[in-house]
This record gives sequence, C-alpha cells and structure tokens, in this order.
Amino acid sequence: MQLYVEARVRADLDLLWLRTQDPAHHRRWDLRFTHIDHLARAEGEPQRFRYGVRLLPGLLVSGTGIAAGEKRRPDGTRTSALRFASPHPLSPIAQGRGYWRYIPDGDGIRFLTGYDYEPRWGRPGRIADRFVLRPLMGWATAWSFDRLRLWCERGVTPERSLRHALAEVAARALAIAVAAAVAPPAAVPVAIAAAWLPPSRHTPAARRCLRRPPERGAAT
Repeated sequence: MQLYVEARVRADLDLLWLRTQDPAHHRRWDLRFTHIDHLARAEGEPQRFRYGVRLLPGLLVSGTGIAAGEKRRPDGTRTSALRFASPHPLSPIAQGRGYWRYIPDGDGIRFLTGYDYEPRWGRPGRIADRFVLRPLMGWATAWSFDRLRLWCERGVTPERSLRHALAEVAARALAIAVAAAVAPPAAVPVAIAAAWLPPSRHTPAARRCLRRPPERGAAT
C-alpha cells in the first residue's frame, strides 16, 4: 500500500533540490501542507521540522518530523529520507516515513517519492484510509509534483498555477450546468468530456505523473 509518485522535471538539479528541501519553497507548491518550518537545532543534530494543515480558521492540525538521512552518490543521484508523526487527535495519520529521490536522466530529473504511514482511529480509520484518504493523498502528491514541475520548467508560480486550476474547474462546471439547463440529455456526455479533457499546459494535473514504479524494485 506504499504510495509512489514520480515526475520528470526538466530543470537544474540544484534548483529542484532548493524548492523541495527549503520549507519556504516547499509549502508553496505542496497541496498537502499549509505550514512547514524547520525547528532550531544544535550543531551536529539532525534537522527537525514542524508541518501542519489548516482545516479552519484557528484550527491547525500539526505534527513534527525529522530528516532521517541524506545521500549524494557519485553518479549524481540524491536521496532524502524522513520520518514524521502527529499527536493531534484530528490527524488521520499517526506516523509514517518516506523518501525523495532525484535521478538525473538525459535532459531532466526523475523526481520521485515513496512513503507509507499508519492511520489513526483503529479499524474505522484503516477502512477510511484505504478507500478515501490514501487515494486522496496519492492524487494530492501527484498534483503537487506537477505543480512543482511547472514552476521549475516554465516559471509558472504555484500561486498562478492554482488560479489556472480553479479557473478550469469553474469553466468545466459551468459547461455542465449550462448543458443540464439547456439540453438535459447532453449533460452526461458534457460531464464526461469535462472530466477527460486534458488540462492546459499551465494547469497542474496528477495524470501527468507516474503512480507506479517503472521498474521492479524501484520503490524499495
């Protein structure tokens, strides 16, 4: 059940590294978080961080994490691993671990992640995770990776790409509503077309990312 997402980013490795490792950049493109900040540390200690999602004004579901390791190989690949946990009773995720890998490949970088976690709330939580949370987390990760790709490749800022996405959703919903009001039988095919029509090149799309490892054992 480990989640896996991979995007091909045609950008400089150092730029991609900065925008994924620096919390000030990370929280701009990652849909899964509204807050990510490094915590103070003494010399020689591993880096700890705090993350959170603001569900409502005044309600922040937060947790903490630690950089579990970082490796840079002579072939140019880089790997960053982490562990995270949240004691907040409203967090559906109790604890987990994951990694990011950066693999130079031709004119781009294979940027990929694999992560897993333990859901909270016992059996009901495991059921909700399997059918709701885990698919949603996979989609949000892929959408965010494509949002990052647009920022690195085309200079489309995360804020601008979000506006593009919201505008496209509104346009597709309007098309369905107009079809339902003017010609109800056409509403179904219009809805299908709206769902499958490719997004514009400036709009993030989870469908552009791989959701399974292209080669056996890659996730491990």
